[in-house]
Amino acid sequence: MFECLVTIESNARAADQSGTPAPHVEIEVWSDVACPWCYIGKRRFASALAAFPQRDRVAVVWRAYQLAPDTPVGARRGELEVLVEHKGMPADQVRQMFRHVAATAAADGLVMDFDTVIAANTFDAHRLLHLAGDRQDALLEALFRAHFADGAVIDDRVVLAQLAAGVGMDGDEVAAALDGDAGADAVHADLAAARSLGVTGVPFFVADRRLAVSGAQPQEIFTELLRQAVEHADGARAQDGAALDADAEGCTDDSCAV
Repeated sequence: MFECLVTIESNARAADQSGTPAPHVEIEVWSDVACPWCYIGKRRFASALAAFPQRDRVAVVWRAYQLAPDTPVGARRGELEVLVEHKGMPADQVRQMFRHVAATAAADGLVMDFDTVIAANTFDAHRLLHLAGDRQDALLEALFRAHFADGAVIDDRVVLAQLAAGVGMDGDEVAAALDGDAGADAVHADLAAARSLGVTGVPFFVADRRLAVSGAQPQEIFTELLRQAVEHADGARAQDGAALDADAEGCTDDSCAV
């Protein structure tokens, strides 16, 4: 279970009364493609944003986080086997966790088939997300679906190029970029920023580096985060934490919530 972090910094921007466009709010989301609660959190946040009256003022940027950076690329081992062997978790506990997460995902309209999930190193997937431009959100959705529902090997660069092509990117250009180091510096910068913010688990949602919540929060918590973020952007002094003080399920470097 994650406790939310409610205030990162307190200074608010002054409201502009000159008739210029209202300031935008940037929501940065640290997540890992291999994190099931990040997939669930993404769906719940998307629902909150779609219903938010001022959604056109909100820009969403997905940031990289790696829960298991030491996972060997191309190992193609099942998630159950890896968690039992490398995390020291009893197989029955892992299966219980899988059932709970899959049932929660289903309630949010998502399919997760842990019998087919292949443990993967997500560094290249994060590189690809940084190369996706305005297709970033669609690509992340495709990566989550491929990993959790389709049993795809998401550290296979051929698979990554195919997924990129599926959202409108040039598959050949993607393949060439992944063969180099394109996007690597951006991923490292995301990881460094996460450390500086004290992020130890994901998903982690940050509004203008000022307000944050962690975990796959209920939709109403994300709505409140958006409301408070817009109030801050307009120069108002929102009551930080009034409705953001809640626990939610997510994944840390050690484990995922059961």
